[in-house]
Amino acid sequence: MEKTALLIFQKNPELGKVKTRLAAGIGDQKALEIYRALIQLTLQEAEKSGFDLYVYYSSFIPERIDSSAFRACLQHGMDLGERMENAFSDIFSLGYSKAMIIGTDCPELSSDILLEAERQLEENQVVIGPAEDGGYYLLGLKAFHPQLFRSIAWSTSSVLKETLARAKAFRLKTSLIISLSDLDTEEDLKSLLDKSPVWKERIGWE
Repeated sequence: MEKTALLIFQKNPELGKVKTRLAAGIGDQKALEIYRALIQLTLQEAEKSGFDLYVYYSSFIPERIDSSAFRACLQHGMDLGERMENAFSDIFSLGYSKAMIIGTDCPELSSDILLEAERQLEENQVVIGPAEDGGYYLLGLKAFHPQLFRSIAWSTSSVLKETLARAKAFRLKTSLIISLSDLDTEEDLKSLLDKSPVWKERIGWE
């Protein structure tokens, strides 16, 4: 299958269960509203890419799906690494030759960046979009490499470093694309709004 699959890992938007570090500064309700806006921004850019879209929900598949542009799936596994590993395994079993995974925390992620990541996969086995906090916002693969998801200290500042070391150990040709920031804390929010007032409207901030 020549088409590229884009996997979107999304937490179910429930009050008090998303963006908890951001909520500590601005409150649960506003954090939930911002997270819903981030989801919409991510899905809009994903749809522009033209890839086959798979949204992997964290807890349950909603009864009502807002868009027919993607297929709804459910994450399964004990930790983030196992959930991503299982998702990539499922997707590659469908016959895709390229697959990429993203979250819904990165407001500056665009369809152009997604398309650039796919182009980089033509010449590389692994493509990574580094996050400013030491993790990554995108991981692209041309084949299933479960070793990239095992024994990683998830949700720490060493995720990117450990993943790169694992790719090197298994001699996987790897490319890095532009580094971006996730929106996880009140400080991240202030930084984003300082870049341009347009973000107030885009993320529903008043």
